[in-house]
Amino acid sequence: MECIVHFEVVHNDGPKKLRGLLFLDKGASPGEAELVEMFKDMNFNVRLEDRGKLIFKPVNPGDFLEIRITGYDNGQEKSKDDHNLKSIVGNLLPQKPTGL
Repeated sequence: MECIVHFEVVHNDGPKKLRGLLFLDKGASPGEAELVEMFKDMNFNVRLEDRGKLIFKPVNPGDFLEIRITGYDNGQEKSKDDHNLKSIVGNLLPQKPTGL
């Protein structure tokens, strides 16, 4: 399924809103690797800086200040609620080890 990722590229003179496209399995949410690869395809060489806020920083300082993911659209929901964004965050966070 197609997933449109909404994000802002923050420059010294202000943010610029952009979108990226990912192809995922049905019901899947984008993970860190998919997001970094999408940005790389768009000529943004980044690394994940803040998992909780979904902020990416440039590998080469000076290109831009940061990239912030503001949401995504998988074509299934048209709600303003950011349940999908919370799902992305959940997939990016390391899983807790199970008990004995």
